[in-house]
Amino acid sequence: MDSIKSLERAVAVCTDCSLCETRIHSVPGEGPEKPDILFIGEGPGFHEDQIGRPFVGPSGKLLDDLLGLIGLARSDVYIANVVKCRPPNNRDPLPEEIKACRKYLDQQIRLLDPKVIVTLGRFSLIRFLPKETISKVHGQPRLWGHRYIFPMYHPAAALHQGNLRSVLEDDMRKLPELLQKIQTESTEVGTEVPEDVTPDPEQLKML
Repeated sequence: MDSIKSLERAVAVCTDCSLCETRIHSVPGEGPEKPDILFIGEGPGFHEDQIGRPFVGPSGKLLDDLLGLIGLARSDVYIANVVKCRPPNNRDPLPEEIKACRKYLDQQIRLLDPKVIVTLGRFSLIRFLPKETISKVHGQPRLWGHRYIFPMYHPAAALHQGNLRSVLEDDMRKLPELLQKIQTESTEVGTEVPEDVTPDPEQLKML
């Protein structure tokens, strides 16, 4: 998997976990090959499974609206998920499913080399900051190796809790400033944490 295209082909035929038995389409992700921002959600839902694209249902519409607030379109960013196939009935992904897909996410990060990784939801967050909670760290960039993690609530949360929409909007508006800092300064923005932090499997079970 030496390119995003070859990774997408590998995901399309992957049988490394039981999700391959119930999917209609795998959903590797989409976007430019060298984005400044990589958004990582939890996993495909019904609409995504139907057509093989990430964030195309109601959550995706809200994400599009949020991007529009800062003058970006979907084509400006890369959008992916922790797991690449839909968990049945939109249940939470299981630890073994997250583990099976980890190699694809790791390769996406390596190949895309984004300046900022925006985590959408708790499963994405604990991939990078396993000891944190979204309510505590949302909207606060953290240095992770040579790039930044920027935690946000998942758009789906705002569809169920209307008060979170304004939180998402406020956090999204911080992204341009962060990108500008990365471009012009070498000063630390947040607390540095090492790359390749692996969540404790027991912690995953408790989610």
